[in-house]
Amino acid sequence: MESDRDWSPEWLGLPVHVQRSISWRKLWRHRHNFSQSVTLHFPYDTVPRLRSFQPHIVISGELGARTLQSAFYRFLSPRTRLVIWATLSEVTELDRGRLRTNLRRLLLRMADAVIVNGRSGARYIELFGVSVDKIFKVPQTTDIQPFLDLPISRQEQPTRRLLYSGRLVELKGLGPFLIQLCLWAADHSSQKIELTFVGNGPARAEIERLALPANLRLRFLGNRPYADLPEVYGSADVLIFPTLADEWGLVVVEAMAAGLPVLGSLYSQAVEDLVIDNETGWTFRPDHPDEMSGALDRMLSTPPAALLDMKCRARESVRHLTPARMAQDIEAALTYVRTHGS
Repeated sequence: MESDRDWSPEWLGLPVHVQRSISWRKLWRHRHNFSQSVTLHFPYDTVPRLRSFQPHIVISGELGARTLQSAFYRFLSPRTRLVIWATLSEVTELDRGRLRTNLRRLLLRMADAVIVNGRSGARYIELFGVSVDKIFKVPQTTDIQPFLDLPISRQEQPTRRLLYSGRLVELKGLGPFLIQLCLWAADHSSQKIELTFVGNGPARAEIERLALPANLRLRFLGNRPYADLPEVYGSADVLIFPTLADEWGLVVVEAMAAGLPVLGSLYSQAVEDLVIDNETGWTFRPDHPDEMSGALDRMLSTPPAALLDMKCRARESVRHLTPARMAQDIEAALTYVRTHGS
């Protein structure tokens, strides 16, 4: 687990082996005007572990050292098939260096199939010459039933209640978004707005120091147990997700299942794939202030009756995104590699 992740994995009885690895930190600088410290791993026991398992199919996450060793094992064992699970998007992969690009081209050439989160990930993988029939879209999800169980119709409030769920870090684009939200609130003093933050992070202190219009209130709930999240979602009207670069965005699935339209960044793959502008939410590019301002205005100007209709549409649009469906999508990739030799 990464040093900035404040939860423990639950293996639920699965025979999990945590690999031995060398890890180091690197600063990720992105053209969307943010930087973030990330952990890189070199799991050096990959090939010995695979030799002990002698698998028919290897599913390797990401396009780094682990997958390079898995590809080497596939070379040593030609009957083994390699599936690369590439959880990335065009935006997250901007400005990758030539060395990394060439490595990815090599690895993808050796892959028998590639799993991606959505359309943006598929477009990125296609750039490396991978045929469309080898690319399988597997949208990430969770057990959405507790969110589906929430009532759609909730007591009408004079305050428009917004929710953000996730880490409070520069990557998530909260600073530029809050500037636009404050400007809108100052120009519409009769509209009361409440924004609740679930989660923690280094950006919280800066957010708390913001000078707010009188009609805008910020609430901080900190980290909450996952089982408590449906109740939190149930007290909101709209999820905001102004991220500057996200490979997916599971909170979008949770929110829509809970009956929340999403005011979200198109640099989240989940927003691009799941949110229909003005039907199940409002979309924008966060590095275009005019787009963000326009989407924010449309959301805050939506009357209660129209908002209720959007809530219903949002829920119905993700009802199919169950863990069982995710498993079926993965199984389709495994069936393909079993029946198509390289």
